[in-house]
Amino acid sequence: MSLPPNPFKRALREGTPRFGLWAALADAYVTELLATAGFDWLLIDNEHAPNDVRSTLAQLQAVAAYASHPVVRPVRSDSAVIKQLLDIGAQTLLLPMIDTAEQAADAVAATRYPPHGIRGVGSALARASRWNRVPDYLARAADELCVLVQVETVQGMDNLPAIAAVDGVDGVFFGPSDLSASMGLLGKPGDASVREAIRGGIASVRRTGKAAGVLAPDRAIAEEYLAAGASFVAVGTDTGLLSRAAADLAASYKDDVEAHVVVKGSY
Repeated sequence: MSLPPNPFKRALREGTPRFGLWAALADAYVTELLATAGFDWLLIDNEHAPNDVRSTLAQLQAVAAYASHPVVRPVRSDSAVIKQLLDIGAQTLLLPMIDTAEQAADAVAATRYPPHGIRGVGSALARASRWNRVPDYLARAADELCVLVQVETVQGMDNLPAIAAVDGVDGVFFGPSDLSASMGLLGKPGDASVREAIRGGIASVRRTGKAAGVLAPDRAIAEEYLAAGASFVAVGTDTGLLSRAAADLAASYKDDVEAHVVVKGSY
């Protein structure tokens, strides 16, 4: 049994744009449906969605048969949490709230076995090694792991070149909502100054030879970041899509009824 490859990691190295969707509904059936839609990657969110290790595992299993690559974001960049997510088979992690190069290095270390890191050794119990049926898993696991760090504060932006340069960091992802809040622009992730900061951040990351990504549900803003050099962009959220489509459908029928009542009452 061979170690599963990580095509997402290879695509980032090649600079091929990869388009993703946030999966926040915390349900394997929904995430499997999303995996059939054609997105290059799906973000299984544990930070702001009601996921846990078991629900994340179910979603990893649900999307395994499809081309959409699962990216998992833990609730925090903690070595114990990272260990659990890697053991259940996550190969790409998006690690939130990284403000310094030291934090980035600690995050990478949590994904590596000794002597290169601090990941606990429990492969005999783990889906990741197929319960020790993958030959040399311990020696080769890091080859197929992709570590993405999320920079989303003014402090993180100030330290960006050093963060991106950390060995083992494959890419840097910008969080516009938290960054805007850190800049004193709470609730304004599309503000011109926020977008300017992110464009500059993308350029800084690219200069280190690493991939840059961002969440941009607005198409015009997404295209702006792609033009700046972003190579992995989340272009929507499952919650946003469902909420908007449901509201639009309800409104279309209510508008029809109200128009009918007005016309009927005019006789």
